[in-house]
Amino acid sequence: MKVSGTVQFRDLETGIWVLAADDGKTYLLAGGDRKIKKSGARIEAEGEVDSDSATIAMVGPRFVVKQYRFT
Repeated sequence: MKVSGTVQFRDLETGIWVLAADDGKTYLLAGGDRKIKKSGARIEAEGEVDSDSATIAMVGPRFVVKQYRFT
């Protein structure tokens, strides 16, 4: 699955990184590397949605990034 959007930092507990997708959905970012964690960065990511996992972030679903590129 490919998702395009903006990376955002949310100050929740220890802090979380989310992808605010262009289609209006919000995904908890998982995978990728440190370079992806830049608040305000526009990316196109390819990966899988993990709807079965539970997190304390209460933002979801979790999107496991396999590869990405900045746009």
